[in-house]
Amino acid sequence: MMNRRDFIAASAVAASTLGAPHAPLVPEDDPAIVVERAILRRPDGNVDAYAAYPKRASSLTPGVVICMHIWGVDAQLRDTVRRFALAGFNCIAPDLYARNDPPSGDGTSDIALFKPYASKLRRAQYDGDLRAAALHLRAKSPSGKVGTAGFCMGGHIALIQAIDNADVFSAVAPFYGAVKDIDPLDVRIPVCGSYGEKDHSIPADDVRAFRNALRVPNDIRIYPTAAHAFFDDTRASYVASAAQDAWKRTIAFFSEQLGPLP
Repeated sequence: MMNRRDFIAASAVAASTLGAPHAPLVPEDDPAIVVERAILRRPDGNVDAYAAYPKRASSLTPGVVICMHIWGVDAQLRDTVRRFALAGFNCIAPDLYARNDPPSGDGTSDIALFKPYASKLRRAQYDGDLRAAALHLRAKSPSGKVGTAGFCMGGHIALIQAIDNADVFSAVAPFYGAVKDIDPLDVRIPVCGSYGEKDHSIPADDVRAFRNALRVPNDIRIYPTAAHAFFDDTRASYVASAAQDAWKRTIAFFSEQLGPLP
């Protein structure tokens, strides 16, 4: 279930401010978490990453690696990292654009700025970056299992991790991650997916077919009132009912698959 502190923090933000840039749901100076600007050492260069951990983290604390959306590791994604930490998970989001000096996604609405960076992403490279992020969390909590979550572009990348890096990830939670070109029979870890019926870029019937073909435990929900990017509370696409339910389901799923929480 949602951490009580996280629920209170989310409730404190006036509903009228959601769906546009707003103060963080979990500030960096929240006394229950520790924030880190981590650096992942990779053979072809360093990768910056944003991380947050519960102050009460132990060797058993489970971890979550976030696969970023097209806007990069922006303010909303950093807030999501902190929300996971407040809920009891070590969490990290590597900047998959790091090698190409990307612009900041904070408060940006022009997606065209980021398409050239997204087009440069290569599967072998981001597989390695995300694996390094998982190992970073394992070094912090050696006995804790690690899952991965992703949003939009990152939701698709997270599903790929359920194939390519299933030896380091124990569960995956894609938020509106495209299922095209993902063979459900290749997915090797449990899946908790959250999608929108009105998402024209990811047909709901494709998601249903994907769900029906999976051979791993799964909870894939399609929200009838939601379209793409319904979880991003800084954009007009935000749908509160779907976002809140998807968050609760994801926390419960990771708690079951990765626990125990501190």
